[in-house]
Amino acid sequence: MNILRDPEPDAVLVTGGAGFIGCNLAHRLAASGRRVLILDNLSRAGVERNLAWLQATHGDRIDAVVADLRDRAVVDACVARAQAIFHLAAQVAVTTSLDDPAADFAVNAGGTLNLLEAIRARGDRPPLVFTSTNKVYGKLPGIRFVTHGERYVPHDARLAARGVTEAQPLNFVSPYGCSKGAADQYVLDYARTFGLPATVFRMSCIYGPHQFGTEDQGWVAHFLKRVLAGDPITLYGDGRQVRDVLYVDDLVDALLLAAERITALQGDAVNIGGGPENATSLHELLDRLPRLIGRKPVVRYAEWRPGDQPWYVSDTGLCTTRIGWRPRVGIDEGLGRLARWLGATAPAPAAHRVAS
Repeated sequence: MNILRDPEPDAVLVTGGAGFIGCNLAHRLAASGRRVLILDNLSRAGVERNLAWLQATHGDRIDAVVADLRDRAVVDACVARAQAIFHLAAQVAVTTSLDDPAADFAVNAGGTLNLLEAIRARGDRPPLVFTSTNKVYGKLPGIRFVTHGERYVPHDARLAARGVTEAQPLNFVSPYGCSKGAADQYVLDYARTFGLPATVFRMSCIYGPHQFGTEDQGWVAHFLKRVLAGDPITLYGDGRQVRDVLYVDDLVDALLLAAERITALQGDAVNIGGGPENATSLHELLDRLPRLIGRKPVVRYAEWRPGDQPWYVSDTGLCTTRIGWRPRVGIDEGLGRLARWLGATAPAPAAHRVAS
């Protein structure tokens, strides 16, 4: 059967829908009765298992096109069927972008431009939510950090309490930061210049089931996998780096609200993360694990990696004001859920350094 057979909009398009976030989003959509069209090249290790699970769980509510964003004809055909679009497909690792900057750019910037042009060509343009990254802010130049116990914090107490707002200047670091930043800006410009109903989520650290974490991407799942397997963890830097972690169910809530209320966000970027109440340093998160899963991590250290931020915490106030979203799942609850899922699944395959 030709899954691109019907030119009428009949499905929600999720690019990268077999990946970690895409799988959770597609599951929620299909469970609510929506038809989901997944566009994914299945290049990230393990994601074929996510797609098989989605198809086994939801049957013909899940259509899948195994292809690449760089294939404009396929992108056009998928967009023709889209009632709404969630653009998650990307090359997601800083390390991979350093190995092959040209491929990183072609997927993240070029693939996004293909998608935008396909939407622009339609008369009835579907809402688009694009998942960008906090890496577009770089190392937060101009902000001074100090150590406080096992974490870095900004010297500015107000910033430490609230987190980074969307007013923070962009500062791309690494090819990955440049390619995602270019895509981020193209989406915003197409919304403003061509009137596309589109918004950008600048995401912090997302974690949860169906995440096959590696050292390069998905560090929370990677840590849990290593500890559950009894393997050592390598921390790049000193372990005091702080991130606001967000459980994937909370992110899915935000994605769905954004598409439903796109006029409230059109042409704007919003920061999405766990916020100050879900901020943790790497050391602090590892210190939770003996109590939560009964195992103590073995830690090694290596040099800092390019573009790594000592501290990043999202101020999600704009998203709360515009669409009424706020995170609900705390760190302990989220880690427990992820640990149970990891414990119930077979070990994920060895990681590639290319993502869907």
